[in-house]
Amino acid sequence: QVQLVESGGGLVQAGGSLRLSCAASGSIRSINDMAWHRQVPGKQREMVAAVTSGGSTNYADSVKGRFFISRDNAKNTVSLQMNSLKPEDTAVYYCKANVIHALGYRANYWGQGTQVTVSS
Repeated sequence: QVQLVESGGGLVQAGGSLRLSCAASGSIRSINDMAWHRQVPGKQREMVAAVTSGGSTNYADSVKGRFFISRDNAKNTVSLQMNSLKPEDTAVYYCKANVIHALGYRANYWGQGTQVTVSS
């Protein structure tokens, strides 16, 4: 089995910064893309930032220039540095990994989510 565990959420004032981290563990052969998504009640989950195993990144327009995604392939971790936070960034943030399982199949795994609240 594969588990993703997130940490780093919390409450911050507008203009502040937070760093989210996610660690994948279990029967992992390798990990392809890793990403952060977020969701607010009543809305669809949206991709915030993604990074390939080679380090190429992609960001939602709403966070470009403020959020930065990085990963450590040796440790199977991904982080999201969030700067200049806005109240509209308030959401539950989820880590996602496209994993090649030790048995050879590929599957997407999600973390349990971590709450980020930005006060105005």
